[in-house]
Amino acid sequence: MHSKKIYSLVLISFIVSKLFVMNAQVPSARLGLFDTFTNIGSPATPGTASYSEPSQVYTLSGSGSNIWFGNDSFSFLWKRMNGDFILQTRIAFAGEGHEPHRKAGIMLRTSTDPGSPTISCTVHGDGLTSLQYRTKQGEDMQEVKFSISGPDVLQLEKKGNSYIMSVAHFGEIYQSAKIENIDLGNDVLAGLFICSHNNDYVETATFKNTRIFNIAPDDLVQYKSYIGSVLEEMDIATGTRIALGSYEGSWQAPNWTPDGKSLIYNSEGKLYYFDLNTKTSKIINTDFADNNNNDHVLTFDGTQIGISHHPQETNGQSVVYTLPVTGGIPKRVTENSPSYLHGWSPDSKFLIYTAERNGDFDIYKISRDGGKEIRLTTAKGLDDGSEYSPDGKYIYFCSTRTGTMQVWRMDADGKNQIQLTFDEYNDWFPHVSPDNKWLVFVSFPKEVPADKHPFYERVYIRLMPIGGGEPRVIAYLYGGQGTMNVPSWSPDSKKIAFISNGIY
Repeated sequence: MHSKKIYSLVLISFIVSKLFVMNAQVPSARLGLFDTFTNIGSPATPGTASYSEPSQVYTLSGSGSNIWFGNDSFSFLWKRMNGDFILQTRIAFAGEGHEPHRKAGIMLRTSTDPGSPTISCTVHGDGLTSLQYRTKQGEDMQEVKFSISGPDVLQLEKKGNSYIMSVAHFGEIYQSAKIENIDLGNDVLAGLFICSHNNDYVETATFKNTRIFNIAPDDLVQYKSYIGSVLEEMDIATGTRIALGSYEGSWQAPNWTPDGKSLIYNSEGKLYYFDLNTKTSKIINTDFADNNNNDHVLTFDGTQIGISHHPQETNGQSVVYTLPVTGGIPKRVTENSPSYLHGWSPDSKFLIYTAERNGDFDIYKISRDGGKEIRLTTAKGLDDGSEYSPDGKYIYFCSTRTGTMQVWRMDADGKNQIQLTFDEYNDWFPHVSPDNKWLVFVSFPKEVPADKHPFYERVYIRLMPIGGGEPRVIAYLYGGQGTMNVPSWSPDSKKIAFISNGIY
């Protein structure tokens, strides 16, 4: 719902696009996001690491006696990092294993010395899960144990001298623990580790959905400064995420085209095609409309696109336009502003949008040819993010009318407005799957004001049945504004596309 001003577009590589598997058995062998693989403390059987494309999966194998007393012995895939960041992954041990205390996870260290100060997000083979840490060289480890057993989603966040470990069984909300006042120095070695806990054996673990997010500084000015974007797709059935590309500035709000071949996103006020085969972008000609926000929506047949542009003649307030998806001169639809587009009717005859009129934000409907707008919601509070179901019977939207931002549904004429979500999270931008079975939406923590959806928050993407029910988490990410503002399902209802933030 807002204009975005970002730095000049520089497309950079995030993941090598060719199909390959990289292996490392010696130090200084770059694998995926990481620079170096090291066997620390001379494990009896030197470990190995590999990274596979296009799955973007890391596999670590290694022996090692332990990571607890003052002399660690294990295998470590890492890169040198500084500042504040989040490292997250999804882990799975291979097989039953030989030792209940085999362990793997995420680690930060001062050095590769076996007795280095260390903080690790650790999961053991028997399910024991703990935040383990050593504050001084050569000391025994300390730990904070979790009640959860055997989580597969792991996250470790560094913010100054504070460290937050968050873990979950995939689909569930994080459990977290925090330790403070631990100084590992300006630079740390950050990465993934494996330890068999028994030097007679080698254990193996795989790590997928591995991401490193740079954290926005506290003084960052939103909509003026950006810390990078990652364009991702995710398989709904497996939860596997693939990073498609990245940018140092801000990419936002990918639409999936009905032919399944491209994504459309906005950046610097312009719209771009992202070819899913070549992983390259090209600009869409929107003529005078060069100050577009992230409210761009395709018709169900994919022939037209609606945009929200901020023209000078409205003092920069958003106006809804339409144009062919191949590009052209936009046609103005809404006379009044601000108006922020969110949906098309399945027959392409009407558009629905959020508009501020007389100090209230409500959802309106208008003919594709313009004319009189029809008000669909009247409740006090912000109503936003409206989208038609594929059969045209319902409109799904989000509303703060009960105090928090929740998902709602109404008939296509605005009648019978009912609430679908009821928890403490602020749920934004419900999107209906093309098969009309599922809703996905972005969930902000309760600490974020209900009527705000800023960048650079620790958010979930959640999934729920179309008729309501208990939402489950399908993505854990650093994002928010621009992550999934527009319809972003693949045409076969098997995947979604979204933006996460903070390239490191």
